[in-house]
Amino acid sequence: MKTVIIKRNAYGRGKHKFNEQFRDFAKHCGMELKVCKPYRPQTKGKVERFNHYLRYSFHNTFKVRLSMMGYKMNKENANAEVMDWLDYTANAKIHQTLLQKPFDLLAQEQLQLLPVPKPYNGIHPLKATSKSITQEPIDKPKQRVHIPQRDLQSYDEFIPAAIAYLLTYSLITGGASWQ
Repeated sequence: MKTVIIKRNAYGRGKHKFNEQFRDFAKHCGMELKVCKPYRPQTKGKVERFNHYLRYSFHNTFKVRLSMMGYKMNKENANAEVMDWLDYTANAKIHQTLLQKPFDLLAQEQLQLLPVPKPYNGIHPLKATSKSITQEPIDKPKQRVHIPQRDLQSYDEFIPAAIAYLLTYSLITGGASWQ
């Protein structure tokens, strides 16, 4: 993700170029950044597996149950229901690898957890884009321009104005623009 890592091996093998704002946030929270190899499930498959479990154990069944009652799922009703699902399904189930309930393990681990850091205020965007000389590759002095990605639906609001412009232009030019 570009929000975490800008370019892999930018400064040599295993020396990656991280997003400076994310690096600052990780430092604030006391996290060490480690990059997983792409397309290698051994390094992050267990983390991603919960997303599959959440989708097929909670999301799909909740969505079907709501649609049968004539409702649609939204953020509010999903957040209200997910807490019950966590308490009575996900955290009550015995984990196949650990052979214990996750909720019981959380009680043991809470004694060893670090305190929550102070609220993160961020860094100034100009400081985030400035790079130290040791990090900047010598052979690439170019500046990059950020162009945000938009889905095609965001351009729908321009269609009526574009059609009105084309019709007006066509009437003025006598239909020459359509030929």
